[in-house]
Amino acid sequence: MNKDPFPDDLALGGKTMRDKDYCDCSVLSDFVVVKAQENGVSVIGLTRGQETRFAHSEKLDAGEVWIAQFTEFTSAMKIRGRATIMTAHGTLESGRSNNETG
Repeated sequence: MNKDPFPDDLALGGKTMRDKDYCDCSVLSDFVVVKAQENGVSVIGLTRGQETRFAHSEKLDAGEVWIAQFTEFTSAMKIRGRATIMTAHGTLESGRSNNETG
């Protein structure tokens, strides 16, 4: 029987996925949620290693949500366009507001 990779906190006995003794799997690392505020928002994933390389890109339209994860292979993400970005560390906005110019 496969173990549920995303059990709730009760099933973890009070531990979270960040606790080292729960699982040492790098796939259980930080998630990033990107919600497009306009059409054509680009999310670009970059690899880690000796050379940083383009790994994946996604185009989002207004209202679409992309859930991504930092792993042993993904070290950075670039978001181009107006979007709300939510992480365990907080929420921020990318792009320019409607009244900004330049």
